[in-house]
Amino acid sequence: MKKSKKGFTLIELLVVIAIIGLLATLSVVALNSARVKARDARRVSDIKQIQTALEMYFNEKNAYPGTGINTTLSDVNGFSATASGTVYLGKVPSNPTPRADGATACPDTDYVYTQAGSGGSSYTLSYCLGSGANAGKATATPSGIR
Repeated sequence: MKKSKKGFTLIELLVVIAIIGLLATLSVVALNSARVKARDARRVSDIKQIQTALEMYFNEKNAYPGTGINTTLSDVNGFSATASGTVYLGKVPSNPTPRADGATACPDTDYVYTQAGSGGSSYTLSYCLGSGANAGKATATPSGIR
């Protein structure tokens, strides 16, 4: 009588483990890429929200807020200091972390607002994108996002 043992050989088990490791690595890389793109989408959305608040402020005051110096927007408690008490932006959104997303062209920074033009007639919002063809420093002005 011959006994036959059923089971997997060591080689078969090692091949299966190697395939699982390769699939796990590929999924982590794809997930990280999706996270960077999601943070970039949030950054653009935040900038558009801030631009809308700035435009509403400008319509009431005929000038953009500030004194012409750089202001880190996460340090500002919204745009609500108006005669009518209107709250344009209750809380300024903060840049998601990691802030630069590995873009070498820009430092690890928050959104930066600068009042520009004579009498506050313009502004610049600086921020950083981390992926795609537009990776690096980006700016937004009353005329749009660049």
